[in-house]
Amino acid sequence: MTEKVAKLTLGDQTFDFPVLQGSVGPDVIDIRSLYAKTGLFTYDPGFTSTAACDSSITYIDGDKGELLYRGYPIDQLAEKSSYTEVCYLLLYGELPTKAQLAEFDDLVTRHTMVHEQMHYFFRGFRRDAHPMAVMTGVVGAMAAFYHDSTDITDPQQREIASIRMIAKMPTIAAMAYKYSVGQPFVYPRNDLDYASNFLHMCFSVPAEQYEVSPEIARAMDLIFTLHADHEQNASTSTVRLSGSSDANPFACIAAGVACLWGPAHGGANEAALNMLRQIGTVERIPEFIARAKDKNDPFRLMGFGHRVYKNYDPRAKVMQETAKKVLDILGVENNPTLQVAKELERIALEDEYFVDRKLYPNVDFYSGIILNAIGFPTSMFTVLFAVARTVGWIAQWKEMIADPQKKIGRPRQLYNGSPAREYQSIDAR
Repeated sequence: MTEKVAKLTLGDQTFDFPVLQGSVGPDVIDIRSLYAKTGLFTYDPGFTSTAACDSSITYIDGDKGELLYRGYPIDQLAEKSSYTEVCYLLLYGELPTKAQLAEFDDLVTRHTMVHEQMHYFFRGFRRDAHPMAVMTGVVGAMAAFYHDSTDITDPQQREIASIRMIAKMPTIAAMAYKYSVGQPFVYPRNDLDYASNFLHMCFSVPAEQYEVSPEIARAMDLIFTLHADHEQNASTSTVRLSGSSDANPFACIAAGVACLWGPAHGGANEAALNMLRQIGTVERIPEFIARAKDKNDPFRLMGFGHRVYKNYDPRAKVMQETAKKVLDILGVENNPTLQVAKELERIALEDEYFVDRKLYPNVDFYSGIILNAIGFPTSMFTVLFAVARTVGWIAQWKEMIADPQKKIGRPRQLYNGSPAREYQSIDAR
């Protein structure tokens, strides 16, 4: 097959750049030699048209509303798989056999406890500290507790660090929650599955027995699965950029947690739930629809539209069905917030304004309703996102470390400040 070439003409000169093809998705123009050949950079704020790496982990087709983990559609994994099986898939590239999954589950389970001295670390935070602030600090501090898995040149240490992060992140998240509500930390239990163990650590207390509902645990597992990875999003790119400097894995994941904290990224589900509560009743929806269309009104419909998806977010479909099941199980199927969400979605999918702009409901639209119904405060929503996304960050980090083309990240800029000028003494200014 003839190699495709892109031609760039500058004045009377023409430069050739190879066009690279992936297994699916758009071709990319290889401009690594652009500066050397032309003395020019490209200008791409937000990197919306730039591929900074090649990856075989996750693929998104925004126009079709398609999300694949290692080639498997997200709806199939949500229906038939489990979060730990998805973790194995993202980390190692293939679905595990029964024996491999059992071994992986056991390995993760045996690493869920955190170093006992980390309990004292939590007490350094104010009692009203936001759980994401706690998560950012504690995850970064893991490098101070687990020295034997910070050498990124050692494949075995990278593997140990990966398992530790996946196993301990729910424990740390549960501790952050318990600290925020003034309750004692609850140790993990090896007889529970991943999601059930997390719920038990969050909601059990020493004074009485807490029984984890299998249906609620399944819903939690599903939320983890839907959020496990999402290609080169802001937090994943942050992890990769941090890792490009050869920083230890715990520091890289802490950087991802910090980036995820932003309301435009991981905090979107909290914003969507707050919006639904602000609307309050179905009768007030037309008022807020009108406000959303008014360019002079700062109000925006949260949970609609996506940077990548120009079709219905495939995760939102699964989340919508899960929300109905969870609220039914908990006896709150007539929840006014859910009623507002359902009617708002119906109107938006039929309204020409939203249809023309491809503002479909995204995964954040329903996830906040589910998490709130389970019992989590809004301050914990992004923490749960971080727990789920940890495996994606780690898989992407490991892939980058093993990439022979790896280079330290160094974006360029279009400088529009003052040109060179002479220093003047303070008396002459």
